[in-house]
Amino acid sequence: MTKYSALLDACVLVPVSLADTLLRLAEVGLYRPLWSERILDEVTAAIESVHPDLKGGGKARARALTMDAAFEDASVTGWEDLISGITLPDPNDRHVVAAALRGRADVIVTNNVKDFPRSQLDALGMSVQSADEFLLNQLDLDPTLVMEALANQARATSRPRLKVAEIVARLDNCQAHLFATAARGQLWRIASELR
Repeated sequence: MTKYSALLDACVLVPVSLADTLLRLAEVGLYRPLWSERILDEVTAAIESVHPDLKGGGKARARALTMDAAFEDASVTGWEDLISGITLPDPNDRHVVAAALRGRADVIVTNNVKDFPRSQLDALGMSVQSADEFLLNQLDLDPTLVMEALANQARATSRPRLKVAEIVARLDNCQAHLFATAARGQLWRIASELR
C-alpha cells in the first residue's frame, strides 16, 4: 500500500515548532514526508538568516541532516530535468514542484500557497495546501494520533518545558490558526472526558 506523501516546502520546515509537529506526524505514520537537498539547503540558509548566531556553527545544517537521516526515503533526487517544463509565477519555486513530481507527492505543503497556483498544479496532477490546512486534515483523519503526537512533542521540550496548549499556541503563531483552534477543541474534549 502506498502511503500518502507530502512534499514539505522550506518555509514550513524553518519554524522549529511547525517542523517538529509535521515530522512527528510523519513519524507516527500519518503520511510520508518528502523534500530535496535544495529544499534542505534553503531551510539551512533561512535558519541562519533568522538566527545569524548559528552561522558557521553548523547547527542549522545539523538539523537538516538529522531530519534527512530520520526519514531515509524522504529525500527526492533526479528532479532537475523536470524544471524546464514547469511554469510558476516565481521561477525560483519550480524546483519544489519538480521534486514533488519526481517524488510522486500527493500534495505540496507550503505557507506560500499563492506562489503555487492551483490551475497550474492541476495540469500537473498536483495539489497544494498550507501547513494549517494540512495539519487540520491530519487532525480530522486521526485526532487521537495527532493529539498524542502533540503530547509527545510537549514532553520532549525542555528549557522551558512546554505543555500541549503551549505547543498549540506556537503553531498558531506559525500561521496554523484553524488547526490551533481545532486542537484546542480536542484539548477541551480530552479534559472533559477525564473529569
